[in-house]
Amino acid sequence: MPRWLPAGKTAAVCFSIDDIHPGTSRDAYEAGGDLTAGALGRMLALQRLHPELKVTLCVTPDWRLKSLVPDTHVLRFIPWLREKVYWTRLHPPGHFRLDRHPELVSCLNALEGCEVVLHGLTHCHRGPRFAVEFQDESVDECIAKVQQGLAIFGAARIEFVPGYVPPAWNAPGALIAALGRCGFRFLCSARDLKTPIAADAVTAMSGLTGVSLLYPQIVGDANLVHLSCNFQATSSLDRALAILELGGVLHIKAHIFKAGGGHVMQDGLDAGYCSYLDRVLSEIKQRFGDSIWWPHLSEVAERALLSA
Repeated sequence: MPRWLPAGKTAAVCFSIDDIHPGTSRDAYEAGGDLTAGALGRMLALQRLHPELKVTLCVTPDWRLKSLVPDTHVLRFIPWLREKVYWTRLHPPGHFRLDRHPELVSCLNALEGCEVVLHGLTHCHRGPRFAVEFQDESVDECIAKVQQGLAIFGAARIEFVPGYVPPAWNAPGALIAALGRCGFRFLCSARDLKTPIAADAVTAMSGLTGVSLLYPQIVGDANLVHLSCNFQATSSLDRALAILELGGVLHIKAHIFKAGGGHVMQDGLDAGYCSYLDRVLSEIKQRFGDSIWWPHLSEVAERALLSA
């Protein structure tokens, strides 16, 4: 067995949820702000059915996106301006700053079986790729953004682990270098739901390409562990089973909200997706029994670093 797996375990199941911020059902979309009465409550219900399931919560410190579709502003049709303006409606800076929403922070800190990681700073960018926060910034610019996120987390007094999930999965080299310099231990960039499952499969969809689809892998010059996302609501049970049969990490992804801001998330954590995950997880336990490890992403990363 790979050295990153504990003794007696043959594969791992991880679960992470993106885009958590203080938005409530009174806003464009509920993203955790309704606390356990909203999507976080659905997550907890799934964990009650499967108490071994641990969750990595990807939290954005100062969420800005109000709309998730391009607006009709004339400036985005002007060639020399289109890359310099925001293509969609935004909340004012600080509107959803985590340290201004202590109720959500207290809720997240109290959740058992959950860990928190940084998910960008604002989750927005000028130009057509408006949800892709890291694009062509320099290393210093990336460091500044990462440190701003850390500062907000510190001011909010939220408990978190040194992992990073970049918005829209995009992690250019400058961001990877910045994360290494800022002391992070792991990164989840690549998402690939299409590449056939094989021991040597590498990612070819969103975010980093050419990294292992199934196994932890060191990236960059600072020993960052990368963990790919390889399963979501649209993926088949057979895909999950194939990953586990090859001794990989089944990394299940969800977004905290299903619909809002003019967009529908295929992997939004609604009742239907939770019901599907219940069936998938039940089948995994029936087929593999105690041989499956159910860690946080941070636990996989730390064992991978120790065994590197």
